[in-house]
Amino acid sequence: MHTIVEAFGGIVTGEDAAKGLHRALPNEDWPAQLYRVLKAAQVRQVSYVPDAGHSELIRLFAADPGVVSNVLTTEEEGIAIATGAWLGGSRSVLLLQSSGVGNCVNMLSLVTMTRTPLLMLVTMRGEWAEFNPWQVPMGLATAPVLAAMGIRVMRADMPRDLIETVESAATLAFEAEQQVAVLLSQRLLGAKKW
Repeated sequence: MHTIVEAFGGIVTGEDAAKGLHRALPNEDWPAQLYRVLKAAQVRQVSYVPDAGHSELIRLFAADPGVVSNVLTTEEEGIAIATGAWLGGSRSVLLLQSSGVGNCVNMLSLVTMTRTPLLMLVTMRGEWAEFNPWQVPMGLATAPVLAAMGIRVMRADMPRDLIETVESAATLAFEAEQQVAVLLSQRLLGAKKW
């Protein structure tokens, strides 16, 4: 089952949104490894605003009939979905870009005050070889903003760091009932080009 949203007069499903994204790293297999790690952590819901950095992971989850894919109109909706999923006995992950962290600030108080487990995977912008000056301020502010809201921040700069970091973050989130964000560096994702 996939959440359906109405966009610009048409209906878009999770599969449609995932198909429309450009694959960020065609020669890397870390998205598939990351998918397996999250499945092993019993993640049954994934929420996201379509993002090229997460495109392969989104495709894998959208194709999985055992996972509910929620296409968001704005990132803070994913915080509410993660809270509802946990209350309903399900684990979820929120996929977002660093620019979307700013949209979540007020809603993050929900999970910190209720001590609801939260796992966020944040693709970074505004750092390694960034071409868009509008991405730089939030790229600089992402980790401090999350920390100020009580979210534990972890970071992966290279593919070899990513799997172990996300495994650790999933354990902290779902077993120790913590709120954790893993920042996927722009260097890991590769320089964006338009």
